[in-house]
Amino acid sequence: MDKKQYVVIGMGRFGYSVATSLASLGEDVLAVDVDEDLIAEIAPHVTHAVQADSTDEKALQALGISNFDVAIVSIGTNLQASILVTLLCKELGVKFVLAKAHSDLHAKVLYKTGADKVIFPERDMAIRVAHNLSASNVLDYMEIAGDLRIVEIKAIDAWTDKSLIELDFRVRYGVNIIAIKKQGGEMNTSPLGTDEIERNDSLIVVGKEEAIEKLELASKAK
Repeated sequence: MDKKQYVVIGMGRFGYSVATSLASLGEDVLAVDVDEDLIAEIAPHVTHAVQADSTDEKALQALGISNFDVAIVSIGTNLQASILVTLLCKELGVKFVLAKAHSDLHAKVLYKTGADKVIFPERDMAIRVAHNLSASNVLDYMEIAGDLRIVEIKAIDAWTDKSLIELDFRVRYGVNIIAIKKQGGEMNTSPLGTDEIERNDSLIVVGKEEAIEKLELASKAK
């Protein structure tokens, strides 16, 4: 399966974290910011990093923005710039645009401009923290498009020393295992059915909210 191409526009704290996290998972990431110092800081950690004014349509065209599958628009407090960049990304052919909003009104405008998904990082982080505190085995939690969720969940004893085929998470819980994380942080991002879960592993799981909740309940019960 071909990798998706990601462009992250705006290297503030959120943009930097998204770009480096995607890159650490082996994804192809282009980081873009108008600030030369921020680009120099991110450059060692992503596939490509370019200083450019993302509000300039010609600059985006020169970056080949239409070739990217996903654009993350993470521009700071300049609301006009974030709206313009979101519009340009969609008009230039980016398949999926995720934009950061600062208010409900900003989010409405971003959606009308063409954003496929709008997020509130601070608000979403509060939801994740609350969710993690209420589910002891859940190490991380993230909402994605629609009612889809990605969670990192600690492997329980009932899953250890068994293969993914044996456990059959898709049939039992309605979720897919997209990666296995080892205790030392090593990631198996293309797990096979024959791969076994070891003690202290954690699983990166994707599924609908209802299925994720079912999995969480199972992990608590055992």
